[in-house]
Amino acid sequence: MGDPIRFRESELTKHCMVSGFLLILCSVWAPRLQGQTIQQGQAANPLHQLNGSIEAIVKRVAPSVVQVIVTGFGPVGEGNEASLEVGAQRSVASGVIIDPDGYIITSAHVVRGAQHIEVVIPLPPSESSPVNSILRSRGHTFEARTLGLSRETDLAVLKVDAKGLPALPIGDYSLLRQGELVFAFGSPGGLRNSVTMGVVSAIARQPDPDNPMVYIQTDAPINPGNSGGPLVDVDGELVGINTFILSQSGGNEGLGFAIPSGIVAVAYPQLRKYGHVHRGEIGVSVQSITPSMAAGLGLARDHGVIVSDVLPGSPAKAAGLRMQDIIISVDDGPVDDLPSFSLRAYMLRAGTSTKVTILRGLEKLDLQIPVVEHQHTADRLVDLVDREKNLVGKLGILGIQIDKTITPMLPELRESSGVIVAAKTVGTSAVDNPLTVGDVIHALNGTPVISLDYLRSSLENIKFNDPVVLQIEREGTMKYLAFRMN
Repeated sequence: MGDPIRFRESELTKHCMVSGFLLILCSVWAPRLQGQTIQQGQAANPLHQLNGSIEAIVKRVAPSVVQVIVTGFGPVGEGNEASLEVGAQRSVASGVIIDPDGYIITSAHVVRGAQHIEVVIPLPPSESSPVNSILRSRGHTFEARTLGLSRETDLAVLKVDAKGLPALPIGDYSLLRQGELVFAFGSPGGLRNSVTMGVVSAIARQPDPDNPMVYIQTDAPINPGNSGGPLVDVDGELVGINTFILSQSGGNEGLGFAIPSGIVAVAYPQLRKYGHVHRGEIGVSVQSITPSMAAGLGLARDHGVIVSDVLPGSPAKAAGLRMQDIIISVDDGPVDDLPSFSLRAYMLRAGTSTKVTILRGLEKLDLQIPVVEHQHTADRLVDLVDREKNLVGKLGILGIQIDKTITPMLPELRESSGVIVAAKTVGTSAVDNPLTVGDVIHALNGTPVISLDYLRSSLENIKFNDPVVLQIEREGTMKYLAFRMN
């Protein structure tokens, strides 16, 4: 009897030892297993997934968003004295790197009239301490010059001397849909590295019925200082450039507007190359159809867009488009109202053709219409220049003397003398000056420029490192450009 009893005690002892060991293992591994379970639970939680996705987008986009600091002159003081006193003013806005070689897109109204432009490019974030990185990093500051500006689209292209910058890809605007999540980046109130989230309220909104320009409407909070910054989609691609808000208070009220990426994609290369936008056109004018118009003209529809005029000798006329035709679509994109037509018209590219589907009576027709280039004043000036005769090598420009032949082409010119910049040249200039095509040089170091020969001879007398101050007229505004001959 004794042996069996001792055997049971021995087995019991072994079981106790094993159980104790398992308890120790449980005490060691239980917290780790619990942590893994929590992490797995977080990963399965849609809110954590959304949070992680947003964080990834911000991390990808933020290095491409810059702060634009503009210095210029404007009225100071209050009341009646405001128009009598002029002083230096400083404003802060935003921009986005569009090309690794230092090309930046911003809003035209941000840099219009600027005397000096600086761009702050963020430093790469610290992996070890992102909070400290944001708090301490001031970014790299570069002087910027304006390569091109379009008041019509409110876009401008800036250039800084830097390479290998993180550029943001331009998204396909045709894929954007109402209700999609979007993110607005920029420097609202001067607060650099800010991001807000919202949805696309409308993909094509025309706030001013007298202005054909169309915008993306969003409720993503946009405030003063966001202008020129990017509006991006969930893929971290540029879908718009933030440009203005509608507000009673001056702050965000959920009515923000951005220039569509489709317009940016067309305007950017032209602003970079020419300094202005070469819009495509087919030679047609349109209006919105009203019920009264439909009844009076016996139209098949009481809504949509009707052709009100076809210009003589235009591609639309040659293709067979007629007045009273109802435009149904452009390049298979539906045209339901005037804003949708205006948007598609803005994105027409010269040198291509566009498919316009119309309703003529009850008959549906497809017309293939060539797109031609809208003539810009600067383009007509280029036809008048000769590289040898019009070259101003010290400034790197082709200039045309203002005379009786040129003045009718520039009806808004404030002074009927000077030299207009018809083109910029490459590799001839002794200075990196901020002149743009269309600028009119009225004075050099305080002395009026009376002719092209006078400008050239005066520049020859300026020695290395001497100051140069040009008084120019740009888009109806007089300003000074100061630099040193090098």
